[in-house]
Amino acid sequence: MENASKALIIAGAILLAILIISLGIMIYNQASGVVNNNSMSEVDISSFNTRFTQYQGNNIRGAQVNSLLEQVRQNNVTYQDDSSRQVAIKSALTGGAGTENTLKGNSNYTRAETGTTYKVECSMDSKTGLVDVITITANT
Repeated sequence: MENASKALIIAGAILLAILIISLGIMIYNQASGVVNNNSMSEVDISSFNTRFTQYQGNNIRGAQVNSLLEQVRQNNVTYQDDSSRQVAIKSALTGGAGTENTLKGNSNYTRAETGTTYKVECSMDSKTGLVDVITITANT
């Protein structure tokens, strides 16, 4: 009789240990999911990208390019502490042909000529899915 009661106590202890380990694994998985999440949903990413991709195309007028440059400047000021949301501009308008600059609140850039059309291309960061570089070239 003593052996049977000891066996039941040992079996109960094993079941309790398995329950505690399972609970620990479940809590760990939930916590790591929160840490790994970049806190942006697909809707947030799409909304962020739309602010810039709406200007993308081959025959974009100078006034629209100027609006885009101002949009980038405002974005970079708003997210100055979050480098993943900073957008760089690669254009002769921001400091030389083919250079890549991040426009900040006090950055100088050459305004696009209103009579000229430009090609605007947006590239996305492969990790975050956010627009990270916008290339602007004048059409000839």
